[in-house]
Order: sequence, then C-alpha cells, then structure tokens
Amino acid sequence: MALNKLFLLSSALRSAVSLTLRRNIGISAVLFNRAKELDPIQKLFLDKIKDYNAKSKISGGIVEGGASYQKNVSEEVTKLQRLYGGGDLAKFPDFKFPEPKLEEVAK
Repeated sequence: MALNKLFLLSSALRSAVSLTLRRNIGISAVLFNRAKELDPIQKLFLDKIKDYNAKSKISGGIVEGGASYQKNVSEEVTKLQRLYGGGDLAKFPDFKFPEPKLEEVAK
C-alpha cells in the first residue's frame, strides 16, 4: 500500500520535473538563437525593412510613389467619395445611437 503511494508520488514528481525541464529547454533555445547571428535571408529582410523605414521617414509617406501614384490615390478617393456620399475619408465616422423610447405595456 505504502509502496503504491510512493510509486504514484514518484510518477507525479517525474512528470512535473519533465515538464519544467522541457519548458526551460524551450526558453533557452530561443535565447540562444537570439544571441547567434541571424541567417543571411533574415538579415537581408530586416535590413530592407529598416532601409524602407528610414526612406519613408525622410519622404514623409510612400517611398518612390511619384506623381502617378498620387494621381491614382486621388482618383480612388474621388470614387469613394462619390460612392459613399462625400465627406472626409481620412476621419473616422461619428456614430450616434439615440436612446430608444420605450413604452410600458399594461398586462
């Protein structure tokens, strides 16, 4: 009887230790990967994103958009204003939900 309880306790302890070790190994693997240098494809991708971010801050918008891009954007904005009744499309719309008038019903 006591041996059976000891075996069950041992089994529970073994599974808890196993779970803890697996979690710690998983976390340490992520930390080790961050410490290493990125692979060349990831590094190239991150460099391109950083480069684009710097260029967009300098230009104040879309990088290398040009006049044709601005023309297309203005045409699309006018189409949307025509379809949805004008207004400022850059502003979030104001929604107004009036309180409903409830009437008490006699039983």
